[in-house]
Amino acid sequence: MSRDTYENPLITRYSSKEMLYIFSDEKKFSTWRKLWVALAEAEKELGLSITGEQIEEMKANIYNIDYDLAAQKEKEFRHDVMAHVHTFGTCCPSAMPIIHLGATSMYVVDNTDAILMKEALLLLKKKLINLIKVLSDFCLKYKDLPALGYTHYQPAQLTTVGKRASLWLQDLYLDYEEVNHVLSLVKLRGVKGTTGTQASFMNLFDNDGDKVKELEKKVVEKMGFKDAFKLTGQTYTRKVDFYVLSTLSGIAQSLHKMTNDIRILQSQKEIEEPFEKNQIGSSAMAYKRNPMRSERIASLARFIISNEANMANTVTTQWLERTLDDSAIKRLAIPQGFLAADAILGIAINIFGGMVVNEKVIEKHINEELPFMATENIIMEAVKRGGNRQDLHEEIRVLSMQAAEQVKKFGMPNDLIERMSKSNVINMSREEIEITINPANYTGRAPQQVEEFFNETIEPLLEENRDLLGVDIELKV
Repeated sequence: MSRDTYENPLITRYSSKEMLYIFSDEKKFSTWRKLWVALAEAEKELGLSITGEQIEEMKANIYNIDYDLAAQKEKEFRHDVMAHVHTFGTCCPSAMPIIHLGATSMYVVDNTDAILMKEALLLLKKKLINLIKVLSDFCLKYKDLPALGYTHYQPAQLTTVGKRASLWLQDLYLDYEEVNHVLSLVKLRGVKGTTGTQASFMNLFDNDGDKVKELEKKVVEKMGFKDAFKLTGQTYTRKVDFYVLSTLSGIAQSLHKMTNDIRILQSQKEIEEPFEKNQIGSSAMAYKRNPMRSERIASLARFIISNEANMANTVTTQWLERTLDDSAIKRLAIPQGFLAADAILGIAINIFGGMVVNEKVIEKHINEELPFMATENIIMEAVKRGGNRQDLHEEIRVLSMQAAEQVKKFGMPNDLIERMSKSNVINMSREEIEITINPANYTGRAPQQVEEFFNETIEPLLEENRDLLGVDIELKV
């Protein structure tokens, strides 16, 4: 690694080797060559004067790429595709005359982009499935554990740890559905010629439109796709790129929200992301356990979310059949969007592989607030025992104010239960009051909701994708 040149941290720090390979030069330019082979094969099969020896020569040199020569040729031609046509032809001299026959640059560029995006989406789908699995395990494990709920970041009715996490899980399920949807939108550009009219191929096949249609069908099948866009200009519509980055943005939004919650709860010491034996939380404050994984996800997620606008703006500014102002931004936005999305999914899997739940801290926070929330139930129980509802309401109101003053003004524990147990108006023992305000009685159907969502939605999804389960996650830093 050069130390005097900028290195992209998505490459050096965050993304996996699998995603890095998908957007590597080897993958890109070998795919160009595979497309040239597929085109030549299809043209030969439909009667053009191309020999089997020429095709075999091309196949034998798919990965024999002289990158130095390609760079030299691109500097000379100022055209990357023609640079690689000549570089390919150098090691395939007999095939040189028929490489790229009838095609425009976007034949290899756009078709390759579609192929790479599909492979990258499938890798993200695999990681998303694995994240859904580890998160659903967490939800089920803690579906019954009461926790203080919040609205407006103020204490509200109780929920459970598993129910709260199932809200994150549901967002990821929606992201899974969106990944499947956008996969159906990613098609090849196909064999369309310079402005999408297939005029060059009509010329090659003596105006036989059926052969031109068959040519495209053959190439699409040889490249492992089911279909190509029916209509293109010089490029496939850039709305597809927008839909892809929008899907990545959706994943980032879900994980950003989730990790915001984790960071808040870790500040309250209720849950903690994994913290390794020799990990240092702060260079100055040795005691700190910072939620650095969640913070990293949040940081990368903001990049992904903002990146969506790059393709939205690109779609709107394409002129007529095509302008080249889409090229540079695509080279940045699409690979980097995928590298960042790959990173945050891997980090999230790592987090839930070792999430710590501090049950006693959660219980403590419940006990600080639940006595106030449970006063209506105390009133009803005391009425059942012969008390006067209006007298009980006033008594509990006064005692609640006294207890709240102790908490807020003097920093003392909430002693409302003790005060109520000593009240002659309420006339209930401490044990009877504690039974009445058992936290499990205040979580509604939260445990059942978690079970139902898992059984009806998540478990079938995991079963459908069981071949994708199991992924090795290794954080670089």
